[in-house]
Amino acid sequence: MARFVGFYPCITKSVVASFAGAAIAIVPVGGVAAAVPRSDGVGDQIQTAPGTPDAPEVSALSWTVTDVGSGNLLAAKEPHLRLAPASTLKTLFALALLPQLPASTEHTAVTADISDVAPGSSLVGVKEGTNYTVGDLWRGVFLSSGNDAVHTLARLNGGMDLTLARMQATADKLGAHDTSVRTPDGYDTPGQYSSAYDLSLFARAGLQNPDFRRYCGTKSALFPAAGGPNSFGIQNTNRLLVGSHGVEAYPGLIGVKNGYTSEAGNTLVTAATRHNRTILVTIMNPQDTTANAVYEESRELLDWGFDAAPQAVTAGQLRGSSSPATPRHPEAAHHGAGAAQASTPGNASSGLTRSLEAAVALLSLICVPLVLKAVRRRRNRPTK
Repeated sequence: MARFVGFYPCITKSVVASFAGAAIAIVPVGGVAAAVPRSDGVGDQIQTAPGTPDAPEVSALSWTVTDVGSGNLLAAKEPHLRLAPASTLKTLFALALLPQLPASTEHTAVTADISDVAPGSSLVGVKEGTNYTVGDLWRGVFLSSGNDAVHTLARLNGGMDLTLARMQATADKLGAHDTSVRTPDGYDTPGQYSSAYDLSLFARAGLQNPDFRRYCGTKSALFPAAGGPNSFGIQNTNRLLVGSHGVEAYPGLIGVKNGYTSEAGNTLVTAATRHNRTILVTIMNPQDTTANAVYEESRELLDWGFDAAPQAVTAGQLRGSSSPATPRHPEAAHHGAGAAQASTPGNASSGLTRSLEAAVALLSLICVPLVLKAVRRRRNRPTK
């Protein structure tokens, strides 16, 4: 050991700096764990899991592609960008309240149920004096995106404050730290936002609930289902599910939720199953202004997820937020993916450890020949 220490000058400052840089470079960064960032040429990053080809360059400001079965995040663009979610926030509403309200519970609508619905909201047509089951109201939420049905369910749950608190607690429990809840229906409200990453968390958790899965995939229904003079037919507004308005229905589509507001633009969370594999796509605010852009871009990403990305890819697990648990403030509404890690703190630490170990090993490989050379020189040096 003493003899080796005598040759420590071979580890020069330049060598240390080089290997420190190498160690840092080995640690995976970005919104997708172990993903390789690829620039799409407009200043945003598209990230894909190892072993996958380039993902489509769609116009949405933010999107994710997830393998539902494994939880692997296959590809993403700005997954933690905090944006207005529009009615896709109803996935969180359903996730929080479905276990609280039995579907068979009956309720006769009163004026107070819908008195605080914001003007211009999408409505299913809840009418005072009409008898509904909770199941009817959930179909109104998922098929017609009815804010009147949302507010009626919120009152049945104990009121708006309790509902919002339950929604936020549900988001926090899932690690959805990009989400701040101000309304139960997703209507544009100051301080309310979510992200493509968080919406994928809500949808993936929701699909494990048979009621959520059934409601989000229902194409048409009577409202209320029992019929009567106030009953009428409703159809799901998710064009990729039903095939309408020039959009061809996607094979194997399960459904989930679409949305639109003036602030959010178009948003869509959608999932499909093919050969016992389910792919989930979340898209927020396409910049393509054509009417069906959100559906066609989702189609492209679904196709990519099924056909291009290998099933066994080892990407980051969606079992917690890859962004830090920062306080939710409106001024943080544009928190992007670059500040986030897709691994947990423990995984990040172990990754850094492995990287440093690799750097030390490489450093040893360089230094050992220098040490041996110095030893030979000392042995061959003439004695005095």
